[in-house]
Amino acid sequence: MTDLTKFAAKPLRAAMAGALALALPAALVLPAAPVIAASNDETLDQVVGALRAISTMQADFTQTDRKGQTVRGVLSLKRPGKIRFEYEKGVNMLLVSDGKALTFIDYDVKSKPKRWPIGNSPLGALLDPSRDVKKYGTVIPTGNPNVYSVQVKDSRRPEYGVITLIFVKDAGSPGGLKLTSWVALDAQNQRTTVRLSNQRYGMAIPDSAFTYTEPR
Repeated sequence: MTDLTKFAAKPLRAAMAGALALALPAALVLPAAPVIAASNDETLDQVVGALRAISTMQADFTQTDRKGQTVRGVLSLKRPGKIRFEYEKGVNMLLVSDGKALTFIDYDVKSKPKRWPIGNSPLGALLDPSRDVKKYGTVIPTGNPNVYSVQVKDSRRPEYGVITLIFVKDAGSPGGLKLTSWVALDAQNQRTTVRLSNQRYGMAIPDSAFTYTEPR
């Protein structure tokens, strides 16, 4: 996938989009810790339930690569399987899923869009939580009973990368958990951090929002 900033060099652009499509703030990336087996299944059930309870969601996001360069935009999510990262003005890129595949378009270079099956990306944990989170998720202790951290990876397919999702207990969010951030790590160890704010739920989002215009 590829990084996303108008002012970034091409290698940076390429690194970030890939990391995002494949793969929490650095402060939230916790060291590998023993899984608390007694609570693991229960927590995963809560996380899956919270994600599946979202019919539609929009949120503001900031996306930061491993070099600290940040871009902003609006995230739209619609079940089943649709997501769109609409970047701020001047960042002529788009990452979108139509429910079957993730597509990354860089309108500045006008190259052919890159596509990946949803199942080949840790973002599948957001788009198909019952499969990805429940089957491949591991609860990482945070030391805070109100904060849940779940790492999702398929150990048999390391090329798919890793995503770590952070949730905070919130009675006003679907399923009682608010998704606040995630960190995606691709097979090349490129890390992308996405932080969400101003989460809104239940609005009408047309399917046309998850399409794109071919570069010309």
